[in-house]
Amino acid sequence: MSDTLVVNEIYLSLQGESTFAGLPCVFVRLTGCNLRCSYCDTAYAFAEGGKRSVAEVRAEVLRLGAPFMRGAESTVHGPQSTVHSQGAPGSAFSLQPSAFSPRLPLVELTGGEPLLQTNSLALMRGLCDEGFTVLLETSGALDISPVDPRVRRIMDLKCPSSGEAGRNRWENLACIEGRDEIKFVIGTVEDYEWAKAAIVDRRLAGLCPLLFSWVEPLAPGQGHSSLKAMPPGQRPLSRAELAGRIIADALPVRLQVQLHKLLWPSQLRGV
Repeated sequence: MSDTLVVNEIYLSLQGESTFAGLPCVFVRLTGCNLRCSYCDTAYAFAEGGKRSVAEVRAEVLRLGAPFMRGAESTVHGPQSTVHSQGAPGSAFSLQPSAFSPRLPLVELTGGEPLLQTNSLALMRGLCDEGFTVLLETSGALDISPVDPRVRRIMDLKCPSSGEAGRNRWENLACIEGRDEIKFVIGTVEDYEWAKAAIVDRRLAGLCPLLFSWVEPLAPGQGHSSLKAMPPGQRPLSRAELAGRIIADALPVRLQVQLHKLLWPSQLRGV
């Protein structure tokens, strides 16, 4: 059996979403997706990519994370204590995992849809064995139960404006644990009302962190002819309006901003 993956890109940046936003993260973007959400901003990952072995991908993650490990290994010895350093050798900040922060960098598998490639399971398992905090971005349309339980699964529930709400695999909710996260991508009033109802009907409050992510309009060149059209009758909702509704309805959710799109042009890759 082949141990290869079709990989679109691997790069080190800052995590832009989830409860881990702002932390250094190695992203492994795999090629291929079985959905065509109307707002998809990574359509280039539908088909672009090349084959790499699981071992090669793992080695690249270790290479990109090496500067953090070198920083963790150096120490500053004082008369009463030992301080573990972070970042460049000689720094006096702890990089060791603690109750407040995971080992850095994080590693996230994203796409596309990583679970379309069964060897992604072996990759995630191996990265967990290396001691990384591993995140998985998944659409929620495929079975998440085979994923190593050490992985933090960030699972979408597709709202109506995506055009793919009918593909939600509701059975996945039985697998969700407190370390996982559920994300709703919201661009319209109908999305918001749908998500609010799902939280109540599916008893999601307290299950795990719930994320509301506003739909950033696609930049020129980001669209793709295969994307689903937004269903008719959808009423656009601004980011500020989304925030206001969350507050007014006292929803137990976290409004997330795509940090990478605030820092860099939204169409820029490798960030």
